[in-house]
Amino acid sequence: MLTKTYVKSRKVSKVTFELDEAQIPEGIQVESVHLVGDFNDWDPGATPMDYLKRGAFKTSVDLEPGERYQFRYLVNGEHWVNDWEADDYVPSGEGSENCVVATPEAE
Repeated sequence: MLTKTYVKSRKVSKVTFELDEAQIPEGIQVESVHLVGDFNDWDPGATPMDYLKRGAFKTSVDLEPGERYQFRYLVNGEHWVNDWEADDYVPSGEGSENCVVATPEAE
């Protein structure tokens, strides 16, 4: 799930990414989840997600307003998972699809 807001005081789009445990393939014992995408140069360790008691992983990042960014979730450093509620999907060039988040325009 994606939640997006424009923060006027900092002139950024704050995007909260949330991955529900139900979206993770069965049989995977989750040890870690990271958000990986254009905004962190696809660095698999740059943006760890916090576990919430209600069974989801969550993190927020500040992004440039009015842009589109590709991303995916990386579980345990080896399993790629897409967000079912992404704004769009594009071919990754690796035989799968990347999610896309479109940030709100500056107000």
